[in-house]
Amino acid sequence: MRFPGPVHDGRLLRRYKRFLADVELDDGRTVTAHCANPGSMLGVSRPGSAVLLTHDPRPSRKLAWSVEAIRVGRVWVGIHPVRANPVVAEALGRGLVPAIGGFAELRREARWDDGGRADFRLDTPGRPPTWVEVKNVTLALGGLALFPDAPTERGRKHLRILAARVEAGERGVLLFAVSRPDVAAVGPADGIDPEYGRLLREVRGAGVEVVAHRMRVGRAGLVLDAPIRFDPGPHPVSAEALRRVLDGGAANCD
Repeated sequence: MRFPGPVHDGRLLRRYKRFLADVELDDGRTVTAHCANPGSMLGVSRPGSAVLLTHDPRPSRKLAWSVEAIRVGRVWVGIHPVRANPVVAEALGRGLVPAIGGFAELRREARWDDGGRADFRLDTPGRPPTWVEVKNVTLALGGLALFPDAPTERGRKHLRILAARVEAGERGVLLFAVSRPDVAAVGPADGIDPEYGRLLREVRGAGVEVVAHRMRVGRAGLVLDAPIRFDPGPHPVSAEALRRVLDGGAANCD
């Protein structure tokens, strides 16, 4: 998936109020950009980091600039979670997710029974539907990606819904789209949201499938890459310990 519009280079000055970031562009201007990631962005919001931005000057937008990726060490990390679903949809359509291939129809934003919407519903005549929830992952430590980077009631709700679909005789899949190429596995961040980790292991034991792929991120956009291993943990390292290692003690969001 290509980024929407031309890509610009900049340097992160600060991220604040969760969805805002001040960025110094290469031409010296300072702009306020939309930072669409609702999490803490632990480990990927260090001031001074190189960033990739897109620009959309339409009057309907409150902010014309959007942060798409941040440089961490030698790799770009995609921090715009909305981008993950189009990348996964493209890969599913091309048969690049073998664990959930072979379907006849793909529907995006399909309704659950409770009125909410699943990221994807895959249908094939004569088979129960497959429900897929995608989680964008940016946090990593020592080659292990971790999700979530902040407590997530919404994420826990999705696990419960997937488990309910499995109990009803359908198929439920949690797909971790890890937006960085420098990891070999992904697992739950128990030290950040212990209930999420506990619930993930519980629903996996009850039949919810967990699939994980890396995404390659660059100036051209994002591509779903090879599958990686899921490590159920537990992984109890705390947010404070992670922050000391990854962010040098700096806070992520004012």
